[in-house]
Amino acid sequence: MRIYLDHNATTPVRDEVVAAMVRALRELPGNPSSAHAEGAAARAAIERARERVASLVGARSQEIVFTSGATESNHLAIHGAARASGRRHLVTSAAEHPSVEEPFAVLEAEGFRVTRLDVDADGRVDPEALAAAIGSDTALVSLLWANNETGVIQPIEALAAVTRAVGIPLHVDATQALGKIPVRLDAVPADLLSASAHKLNGPKGVGCLVVRGERTLTPWLRGGAQERGRRGGTHNVAGIVGFGVACELAEHERISRAAAAASLRDRLWSGIESKIPRVRRNGSALHVLPNTLSVEFEGAAADVLLEALDGDGIAVSAGAACASGAVHASRSLLAMGRSPAQARASLRFSTGHGNDEAQIDRVLTVLPDRVARLRELEQP
Repeated sequence: MRIYLDHNATTPVRDEVVAAMVRALRELPGNPSSAHAEGAAARAAIERARERVASLVGARSQEIVFTSGATESNHLAIHGAARASGRRHLVTSAAEHPSVEEPFAVLEAEGFRVTRLDVDADGRVDPEALAAAIGSDTALVSLLWANNETGVIQPIEALAAVTRAVGIPLHVDATQALGKIPVRLDAVPADLLSASAHKLNGPKGVGCLVVRGERTLTPWLRGGAQERGRRGGTHNVAGIVGFGVACELAEHERISRAAAAASLRDRLWSGIESKIPRVRRNGSALHVLPNTLSVEFEGAAADVLLEALDGDGIAVSAGAACASGAVHASRSLLAMGRSPAQARASLRFSTGHGNDEAQIDRVLTVLPDRVARLRELEQP
């Protein structure tokens, strides 16, 4: 049996989610935009899901815009807010997910000015640095709530207070945070929030952008009046229904899930520290998601170690694989001051639904020997 420790990449879909999606596929044939009874039934299912998502994030249901996932949500938030504002300055960090960094790079090529804030050795942004970066021409600040590679959680309350004090909209990519830690927009004054269903045991291909209030966004996808004119296209009814169920489960189980995931992560890190020399944890050990562990194995190439573990039936991540399958130095780790060699020697382990102590102990039986053999092979 394989051991899956790559829950930050995607999560197994819960049985309750699958069952709800199957019912939707079988029982809701109508287009939600249609005026007949079949359309109304599909539309009602979407609105029930919208309420469930809103409840998890502490928003109003009318503030939820369904999308194909966080990548689309990030594009809608960043392009939409930048192009609607009339201002030409944008602020982000040097340790963002590519689906945030790349829209900024496109806007920068078009003439927008982009400030990329440094992160400290723990991977966190300084709220004072954010305050200093904001100017009269700033259109948007966009920051990760929690880093996908290291699990480091930003001081999002303090960062949001900075943007709110000067009236600049804040977009947060909460893809990794949602369902693992409290993500409540009734407590944190962010204006835009992105999320994906498949990071919290829902289906792939569906997510949302939370748009607080009546904020104006230039649509990213046009061609219909769906989602109050903010996102054209026929709704993914079954996916949205599954997303709603996943959010409901996450709201009810978050505390117990977090405790279980953290226990397994800590068991893994304790075993790695005791069994393998020359290792280092990447990022803050205090401000971190309960399920995420990023480790540098000095002198061991992460891509080779990943392949060896995969052969042993253990799925982990190098955290920086591109479409070609090659591994490049992680932007997040480089931004934290790691060297390219250190970044390329780092693996990410992320726990979640379906993992148990026996699996962690199996990893700790296999991993030390794999690291030792790889170090021997890589010695000059």
